[in-house]
Formats: sequence, C-alpha cells, structure tokens
Amino acid sequence: MNNDNNSTEDSHERILEAPTSKPSSLGSLDNLDALSQYIKSTKGTREGRAIPPLEKWHPKDIADMDLTIKANGEWWHEGGQMTRESLVSLFATILWKEENNGNTEYFLKTPVQKIRIQVEDAPLLINDVGIVNEGDMSWLEFTTTTGDVVRLDDAHPIVLKAYNSNKSDSNDSDFNNSDFNNSNQANQVSTAGDVADSQELASTEQVRPYMMVRNGLTALIGRNTFYHLTEIGALSEENGKTILTLQSGGQSYSLSMPTD
Repeated sequence: MNNDNNSTEDSHERILEAPTSKPSSLGSLDNLDALSQYIKSTKGTREGRAIPPLEKWHPKDIADMDLTIKANGEWWHEGGQMTRESLVSLFATILWKEENNGNTEYFLKTPVQKIRIQVEDAPLLINDVGIVNEGDMSWLEFTTTTGDVVRLDDAHPIVLKAYNSNKSDSNDSDFNNSDFNNSNQANQVSTAGDVADSQELASTEQVRPYMMVRNGLTALIGRNTFYHLTEIGALSEENGKTILTLQSGGQSYSLSMPTD
C-alpha cells in the first residue's frame, strides 16, 4: 500500500529548527505517516528549498524503513512506487550518507532519529542541465528531480564510475552498456589536464556519470541530460580518443571517451 498520498506540508515549507525530542503521540518515525507528521509539527519556515542543518544533528536512535531509492531514481515504499513528487522532494532534503566499517549507508535524518533506507545506486538523479550567464561568466547548472540546483565547479565535479547492476533488483537502469559504446560516450571525467587512464573503467559492464551535490551525496546524470552535455560541449580528438570539453565558471572540464 502506498502512503505517499497522505497530506503533507507543501514542499516550500521547511523546518528551520526542529525540536530535540519526538512528540509523544508520534512514537517512532520509521514510517511515512509519522515522519511526515513530524516534519509538519516542526516550527520555523525556510524560504525556497533550503536544506536543514543535518551535520549539526546527532541522533542516537536508529530505525529501519522499507524504502528504496531505485537505480533509475524512483522511490519505492513497501513495494509501491512513491508518485507524489512533493513528498519525495521533502524527504530528499533530509537524506544523509555515512560510511560505516567500509559500508555506505543512507538515512533520512532528523534531530531525534536516523531512519535507514536502501539506495541501489545514487540517491539523487539529475534530469536537467542549462547554461546560466552571470556578467561575463557562464556556468553549467544542473537540476535534480527533487529540486537540488548545483553548478559544475571544482567542489561539484562530474565523475564516471562503474555500476554493477547485479547488486540490485532493478531492471530499469537509466544507462546500459550500449548507451556509452554506441554513442562513443564515456568513461572518465576530470579537470582539464588531468584525464586519467580509462582502460579499467572501459572493461566494466556499465559506466555512469555522477555529480557531487551536497553532504557527500551524489546524483546520477540522466541519459538525456548526459546527451545534452555532448551538444553543449566541444568535441576533439586526442591520442585516439574523443574528448568532450565542458566550460563552467571559467574552468574547463574534460571527458575522455573510448572510440570503440
């Protein structure tokens, strides 16, 4: 049964300072109803889509929720897809990543509890890119499906990493091998002058483009958005490989693409 159709606060209303204890009527926050009600009960309003100060929250209580972010960016709860975009976007503001004993874990984090969820690939998905001009400077600006906006710069680089589809049950991946090979696309991104050896990635099943967004969270760059980048950037040949060069904020970022 889907719970994402329950009444929730508009996505533009955000928590400013959350209470330090759970309302007794809510009990555990490890379900969508309780978590939504908890967010609604907090005081303060944030302008626009601001992210709560998650790094300042250190809850000791940990629970688990049957919620999975699929490899294609879809959110699924208790076997059903969450289709209400405002609810998904609201919960995306409290996404948190931790490295524990060599394992990556994802949570929905509040001041009083961390709710562990499952993420098949990246927790965020980029579905749009455009050029933003500010004075004499142009930036590549990316937008996620849940409302994050980030520009390509040294703090928010694009990287390409191997993805093992066998580690998840999803057959709806946004990329497959032929997307890169047949389109002469990709297996490494770096700053200009630092294009590293791509042979290891070229031999993997899938290589996908990701971008750093916030709090250690990465976003998969969707296929159509990635194709748009090839139209925005400049193509050249170097050492038998096709190089896609992207300009953002006065800096160059290069993508090395195998020709076979």
